Amino acid sequence: MKSNQMITKDLHINSEIKNIAIVEKLIEEICGDFLGGNEVFGNILIAVLEAVTNCIIHGNKRDPLKSVKIRMQYNEKLIQFEITDEGNGFDLNMIPDPTKDENIENPHGRGIFLMQKLSDEFNYNKESKTFLLKFFPERYKELV
Repeated sequence: MKSNQMITKDLHINSEIKNIAIVEKLIEEICGDFLGGNEVFGNILIAVLEAVTNCIIHGNKRDPLKSVKIRMQYNEKLIQFEITDEGNGFDLNMIPDPTKDENIENPHGRGIFLMQKLSDEFNYNKESKTFLLKFFPERYKELV
């Protein structure tokens, strides 16, 4: 891929855990073409799947009548995901820090932590119930 033009792909899935495989396949098809073997590919895969899983389990409470919307926009310089559910949203500041001693045994907050650490830019909008994950592939070329 040699273009600065943004390509957009939209995917809507029902809130069933099995549908995570559809998202994984999309990431592999699109990112694998130009990021195969690159560290950013693994970061994208883990962070996006964590966001989708969070939307299915916590946002939509596994209700198969509710959907998760994934919008992927990408070019050579930026890969961006917007992941939205139909739940009530949450306050990011209320999520426990899983690295603190008192939370080591607590399973909550690990997915958010991974999304924050693995993406180059992370944001959550409570009003739109949307995760925004940005990755800049150029940063990783310098590491190789």
